[in-house]
Amino acid sequence: MRVLIVSDAWLPQVNGVVTSLQSLIGELRELGHEVRLLSPGEFRSRPCPTYPEIPLVWDLWRVGPAIRAFRPDCVHLATEGLLGWAARHWLVKRGMAFSTAIHTRFPEYVHTRWPWLPLSWGYALLRAFHRPSRAVLVSTARLREEFRHWRLPCLVIWGKGVDTRLFFPQPERLVAERPVFLYVGRIAPEKNLEAFLALDLPGEKRVVGDGPQRAELQARYPEVHFLGYRHGRELAAAYAEAGVLVFPSRTDTYGLVMLEALACGTPVAAFPVPGPLDVVEAGVSGMLDEDLGKACLAALALDRAHCAELAGRQSWRASALEFLAHQVLLNGEPCSRAQAHTEFRVDALVD
Repeated sequence: MRVLIVSDAWLPQVNGVVTSLQSLIGELRELGHEVRLLSPGEFRSRPCPTYPEIPLVWDLWRVGPAIRAFRPDCVHLATEGLLGWAARHWLVKRGMAFSTAIHTRFPEYVHTRWPWLPLSWGYALLRAFHRPSRAVLVSTARLREEFRHWRLPCLVIWGKGVDTRLFFPQPERLVAERPVFLYVGRIAPEKNLEAFLALDLPGEKRVVGDGPQRAELQARYPEVHFLGYRHGRELAAAYAEAGVLVFPSRTDTYGLVMLEALACGTPVAAFPVPGPLDVVEAGVSGMLDEDLGKACLAALALDRAHCAELAGRQSWRASALEFLAHQVLLNGEPCSRAQAHTEFRVDALVD
C-alpha cells in the first residue's frame, strides 16, 4: 500500500512526534508498504518568530501537486501546522478521505504562552482541523475521553511503542556517588521545567534537550548540568546513568521519554496528570504526586528490573499495525475492508 504522511514536525527537530513518525515509517517499510513523507525539508520555510526550531512553510501551493504525484492509497495528516492545513484543504476540496492524529495539546501550549487566550478558542481551532478526518488518532483511552469532552470527532486509539533494541537495561551502567535526576525533552514554557529545576534534591540534576528557554534557565540554575541534545546510544546511556527521570509537564499527550527511560530501567517521577497516568504504574515503575520532590525521592527506591520489564511489552511493530488498521482509502473505504483494491491485510501482516 502507498501511504502518504504529512507532518510539520520532522528532522532536525527532536521531539516525541518526530520519534513516533520515524519509528512508524521504519516499521511500515519493513512490512512492505511504500511510504512518502511530506515535511518542511521539502519546501521553502522560515523559522517561527518565537520558536526558531519550528520551520514555517510558505510555498504551500506545492502540497497538492506533491500528493497527486505520489498517487497514495491513503493519507495521514500527523500535525495541525501549515503543511497539515494545506493538505487538509486540498483533500477536502476533492472529497478525499484521510486520517489525522493529535500528538500535542496545542490549546494548552498556546494558553501557557498567552494566558489571556481562552482554551476554548484553541479547541475550536482543533475541532475545525480534525472535523473532516475519518479517524482521529490519539495515544490513550484517557485522552480519547478528554478530547470527547471538547467535542472532537472520530477518536480512535493509536498506542505508541519503544525501541527495545536501543533502550534496554545496562547492568554495567555507571552509578554516580550521588543520585542523578534527569529531564529529557524540549526546554520550553509548556514543559513546566522549572517545577523540576527549583526542587531541593540531593545529588545532581541533568537536562538533556534544547529549546527557547535554555539560555534563561541555564543562567538562573547554574548548578544544573545542561547537556544539549543526545541521540541514539548517548541518549540511552543518559537514561541508564540516571536514578530517576523527572517528567514535570502537565500538558503532554503521552511522553515517549518516560517509556524510553523505563525501558532502560529508570523509574519516573511526575505529576498525576494525563500522560504519566497512562505510562507509569504508580508505585511500581514510577511515583506520581502533586509534590514532585516527594515523587523524585520515592522513585529512587523502585525496582529497575521491573521498570524495564513493563516497558518492554510495548513494541513499535504493534503500534504500526494499529496505525494501519485505522487508515482509510482516499475514496473513504476503510483499508481493512478494501482487500479487493489493495494488498493490505492486517492479519497477513501479523504473520
